Amino acid sequence: MICAYTARIMHDLDPTDIALLAALQRDGTATSQDLGAILNLSPSQAGRRRQRLEAAGLIRGYGARLDAAKLGLAIQAFVQVQLARHGKLESGDFARLLRTRAEITSAWTMTGEADYLLRVFCPDLPALNRLIHEVLLAHPTVARVQSQIVMDQTKPDAPLPIT
Repeated sequence: MICAYTARIMHDLDPTDIALLAALQRDGTATSQDLGAILNLSPSQAGRRRQRLEAAGLIRGYGARLDAAKLGLAIQAFVQVQLARHGKLESGDFARLLRTRAEITSAWTMTGEADYLLRVFCPDLPALNRLIHEVLLAHPTVARVQSQIVMDQTKPDAPLPIT
């Protein structure tokens, strides 16, 4: 179900806004001139539209996609974490730990058996082992950890479906 705010934002987007967002998801470095050519707008019109979408919070930022393997991060894994206790204090303590660990690149709270799903990148298996045993399992609120090592990514991280 779409919340009222999201429905209003999506209703306010015209086809040109949607095309602009799609173009920026493909190439966040596109200039106003590039976007204008794609959208059949002047560079200033494309730039103003981008600024409006940024101000509305639809565009949260821009970044480069790096090659983990070429950076020496040979192991990617998804780690499920189950907490022993679920109070506000325990969840806050665990969330603070997640923010301190660079190898944890994203974390989600989940429904089901696991409370958290973590995406991690490590240089090797011993580093993943240390993260799991010396950091995660050593945390006082963690009851259980289960990891799955990524063998291959068959679909790269894709743009959001905004059409």
